[in-house]
Amino acid sequence: MFDAAIFSTLGLALLAGIGTFFSPCAYPLLPGYVGFYVSQTENEEASLGGALSRGLVAGVGVFVTLAVVLGVAYQVSYDTLSNIVYFELIVGGILLLFGVLILVDRAPSLSIALPQRRSSVLGFGIFGAGYALAAAGCALAFLTPVVASALALPPLEAMLVLGTYVGTVVVLMVALTVATGMGLIASAGRLAGYSERIRQVAGAVMIVAGLGQLYLAIFILDVI
Repeated sequence: MFDAAIFSTLGLALLAGIGTFFSPCAYPLLPGYVGFYVSQTENEEASLGGALSRGLVAGVGVFVTLAVVLGVAYQVSYDTLSNIVYFELIVGGILLLFGVLILVDRAPSLSIALPQRRSSVLGFGIFGAGYALAAAGCALAFLTPVVASALALPPLEAMLVLGTYVGTVVVLMVALTVATGMGLIASAGRLAGYSERIRQVAGAVMIVAGLGQLYLAIFILDVI
């Protein structure tokens, strides 16, 4: 049985996944991805099966990359922080800090170059992996609180939170690929136009989650 508080953390992971997909380092690559898809399939008739298979390959690339990044971050952080008495306060402080930084558009970022894409279906997997790497490097303000929140939970619930984060990015990549393959998206610029609103909502949710974590630590767990 999951604690009721897990659902707010899952909501945070969901919004963080959306924010990661549209992160400033990654979403400028989306128009290029649309063009890449068109160039690879210009002599083919549009089909749902073909679009879905390419989307799933791209999704696998996203999944593998983010799973490795989050797995390493989680394990290193767990070994370092799991025995700290004030860990609940640290988690709340991280969430609150990054939420404020996101709202004022001062969140830290790290640009990572996308590897060269290849032809064939394999190229979609390589793009997905590179896109996820670029997104994760630029979206530290989303990724860090998700890992911090997972660290405060039992292992099963932590896996659910991390899986929600990764799954959200994967689903968006698959959806974008299918929409492109079926001719529903001529340009990804329209999608990128929502990135500012997504960033603001994600920042607000992180602030609320941080305040909730601090309340839990101070008034319920009485760690200070």
